Amino acid sequence: MIIKVCGMRDADNIRAVSALGVDMIGLIFWPQSPRYVRMINSRSGIIPDKAGEGVVDDGLARPKLVGVFVDEMPQNIVTRVYNYTLDYVQLHGHESPTMIDNLRRTLDPDIRPGIKIIKAVSVGCADDVERCRDYEGCVDMFLFDTRTPKVGGSGEQFDWSVLEAYTGNVPFLLSGGIGPDDAGRVLRFNHPQLAGIDINSRFETSPGIKDVEKVRQFVDTIKQK
Repeated sequence: MIIKVCGMRDADNIRAVSALGVDMIGLIFWPQSPRYVRMINSRSGIIPDKAGEGVVDDGLARPKLVGVFVDEMPQNIVTRVYNYTLDYVQLHGHESPTMIDNLRRTLDPDIRPGIKIIKAVSVGCADDVERCRDYEGCVDMFLFDTRTPKVGGSGEQFDWSVLEAYTGNVPFLLSGGIGPDDAGRVLRFNHPQLAGIDINSRFETSPGIKDVEKVRQFVDTIKQK
């Protein structure tokens, strides 16, 4: 079960959460988000470009870094991938399959060999899941999030049963308002393409800062330690 912790931007908080054995750290590069990453802050100062390795490489297992973008210009995505040594690009807007194919060709292999692409899909009903068909074959993973006026980080959940309508071959992350009390529900949820979960706002003490102890307890339960 992959555990992705999204919406992080403080270096010390990232280090603490990384030490818990999470698999992915999400950095949001959408200026309208309260978790927007301009530079990554730490008590020792500001860690600007090339932050990816330095932020979490303290002799710990390095989680994969996921850059989250919303209808961003491709050249800006490429710059962030390079500067932050991103392992994944998560596209949370209206990006077309053609745009995604071109982005991958630009990044792999010249800039970031083996880069993976996640396409977020906002879900409110079973019909929303049908939109995945257009992206089969051009993305590595889907992320199913709650359809709201906001772009992620709403803290609201959707009815997971609508994912029975998803019969594709691309694995997915389950997102949308998953909180500390949902570990049991996550473990009971069953789908052949479920790869993991994405947590964010319901584990925060403030936007971009995660409650390390809440994340620890949740991770231990999911990983069944």
